[in-house]
Amino acid sequence: MIKGITWIHPVLSPADFEQLVSFFSALGFQPGRSWDQPSDRPGIAGRGRPFLAPLGNLELIDGQPPTAKTQLLVETTELDALHRVAAQWLARHGAETRIGPAEETHWKSRLFTAEPVPGFVVAFWEWLDPLRGRPLALEGDLTAAGMKFAVVVARWNAVITERLLQGALDALLRSGARRDDIQIARVPGSWEIPGAARQLAETRQFDAVVALGCLLRGETAHYEAIYNEVARGIGQSQQETGVPHSFGVLTCDTLEQALDRAGLKGGNKGFEAAAAAIEMVSLYRRIEEKSGSAGEPEAQNAGLAGRRA
Repeated sequence: MIKGITWIHPVLSPADFEQLVSFFSALGFQPGRSWDQPSDRPGIAGRGRPFLAPLGNLELIDGQPPTAKTQLLVETTELDALHRVAAQWLARHGAETRIGPAEETHWKSRLFTAEPVPGFVVAFWEWLDPLRGRPLALEGDLTAAGMKFAVVVARWNAVITERLLQGALDALLRSGARRDDIQIARVPGSWEIPGAARQLAETRQFDAVVALGCLLRGETAHYEAIYNEVARGIGQSQQETGVPHSFGVLTCDTLEQALDRAGLKGGNKGFEAAAAAIEMVSLYRRIEEKSGSAGEPEAQNAGLAGRRA
C-alpha cells in the first residue's frame, strides 16, 4: 500500500543546504524528522531536513507543464502573502532578483517562482477559484434581526443564573434581536427547564430556546441524577420539536467555579448559549433555503418561527 511521496533533491554545498532550510522554515513549512549520518567513508555521510505538507501528489503530464523553470510545485491558499515573505527572505540574503511576480497561468491559477539558492527553483501557486476542491459548508451567522427567542432561566442559584440571563440578553440584543422578540420564562430550578422549554417550542412562536441554569455538586448523588435528566430532556425537546435549543446549564463543583463561568474569569456561558442559538437559527434557515422547502405550504406550518402557521 502506498504511504506517501517524498521528493528528494540533493544540494551542492553545506551552505546551500543551510540556506534552503532557512528559506522553507521562513515560509512556514512543517519540519519533518531530520537525520544525520556521519561516516569516515567518503560519499557516505549526509544529512536531511524534511519539510511536510498536508497533501502530496505525483502528477504525470502529457502536454505543456505549469512552468518550464522547475518540477517542484507547492500549492498554497494565500499566494500574495507567501510572495511577500519569500521576497523579504531573498532580500535579506541579497537575492532580490531571484523571485518572479505572481502571474496567472493557462490553467486557471496564479503562480510565482523563487530561487533561494542558485539552481534550486521552486514554484508556488494557488487556484483562481479559492473554493476549488473544497467542500462547501453550510454555516449560520450571528445576525439575530427578525428572530424570536425564548429564554428559560432557573431561579435556583439565582446569584449565578441572573448573571447568565444578563449575558444571554446582551448577546441577543447586540446581535440585532428586538426586546419584544425575547420571551423570558422563569422556572423554580434546572429540573423544570426541559418541560418549560418543550412547551415554549411547541407553540411555534419562537425560533430558538435558550436554557439557563446552574447545578452545584453536593455531597450526594442528587446532582448527577438531575443533570442527566436535564440534559436528556433539553436534547429530546430539540430533536422532537425541530426548534434549536442551546444549553446554558452550568454543572460545577463549587460556587466559585460557577461564578467564573458566569462572567468573572471563564466568560459568560449565558452569552455563549445565546450566540449558539442565533447561529443555529441562521443555519436551519439556510438548510431550508438550500433544500427549497421554505416555499412549501406544509413546511410553513412547522419548525422555526419563520414557518409559523
